Amino acid sequence: MTRRMSERRTSIIGAMLATIGPISMSIYTPAMPELVTAFGSTEAVIKLTLSVYFAGFAMAQLLAGPMSDAFGRRSATVGFVGVYMLGSLIAAFAPSVEWLLAGRLVQGVGASVGMTVARAIVRDQFVGAESARIMNLIGIMLAIGPAIAPTIGGLALATFGWQSIFFLLVGFGLMLATVVLAFMRETSVPDRSRARPAGLAKAYGELVLNARFISAVIVLGGSVGALYAQATMLPFILIGKVGMTPTAFGLGMMMQSGAYFFGSISLRFAVPKLGGEGSVRAGLSMLGLGGLMMAISVRAIEPSYLTIMVPVAFLTFGIAFLTPHMSTAALSSFPHIAGSASAMMGFIQMTCGFLGGLAAALIGMPTLAFGTVIPLMVLTAILSYVWFLRATQREVLAAAPSPGE
Repeated sequence: MTRRMSERRTSIIGAMLATIGPISMSIYTPAMPELVTAFGSTEAVIKLTLSVYFAGFAMAQLLAGPMSDAFGRRSATVGFVGVYMLGSLIAAFAPSVEWLLAGRLVQGVGASVGMTVARAIVRDQFVGAESARIMNLIGIMLAIGPAIAPTIGGLALATFGWQSIFFLLVGFGLMLATVVLAFMRETSVPDRSRARPAGLAKAYGELVLNARFISAVIVLGGSVGALYAQATMLPFILIGKVGMTPTAFGLGMMMQSGAYFFGSISLRFAVPKLGGEGSVRAGLSMLGLGGLMMAISVRAIEPSYLTIMVPVAFLTFGIAFLTPHMSTAALSSFPHIAGSASAMMGFIQMTCGFLGGLAAALIGMPTLAFGTVIPLMVLTAILSYVWFLRATQREVLAAAPSPGE
């Protein structure tokens, strides 16, 4: 296999692509309480601006992945980033909350290409430990953008108003498109049959019928999806209940991203001792501890910054530990449809985040939702890992030669 980009270039471009989704979500969250007043709306409707973003992001990945298989990683990325910038402009100039919802939906559709292509360009060129190492490097760099984004969003909100946040995202999209055109090389051999309905059905049918793939992806959906879901709750808990300002909230979210960054750095030292599977188990243990702390603290202690964010830090640290190996394990058997496999993975993660946010909206009380929905998603991830181990064992036994051969 010819490697068309170095590990470093793949990691940097992959990280920039991967951050478009989280940055578009996290830079916006400090403005959510203010948007209730700006549009004369309600908390429930403003929460929907995140939910429709999740919905657009999740559904469009099922198209973005096959489009990158069919027309190439570069062309698909530039096209979807153009859609993303259009959505950002619609949101920036929104005259009503309905237009804001529409802008966020279009923005989510465009952002869907990011993580899908980031994982695909890694799978196109690298396998096994190399692939996991690059995914870990992407994770380290991925922590920086979402860590800084809420702070930038809070400062932009305080200085220039909520519209400035969306103008910043237009600029980010323009920068990303420039980087792709100037520095990203095509890593796949485009096959336009992948874009046809029969090709799409065949690829996704192969994926959904593979128990090892689905179980691995649900591990990621329960854990990474929990991270997305809690983003719909934290602004209303920390700003609405705890009493933080939007700027303080933006700064405070650095505990979450800092935990992810620290977890990704720690993983590089832990992998030689623990191995891939050991790292996943350690990550799930941290995930479970964070979920348990959430479930207990919201019911026993008056909410404060630390009672909310310390469990979030444990959860995020655990996600950083388990994501690289589980992503590599899920994609390992599908080099011929890496874009579609990456898309399905992202779709399930975002769908889990969307459903978690929807469940939180139905519960109504942000603190109770936080201490109920997120622990249940964590439990789902842990149980799915047990399923993954059993599916892996069945595949190994099925591939083993019979005694008579």
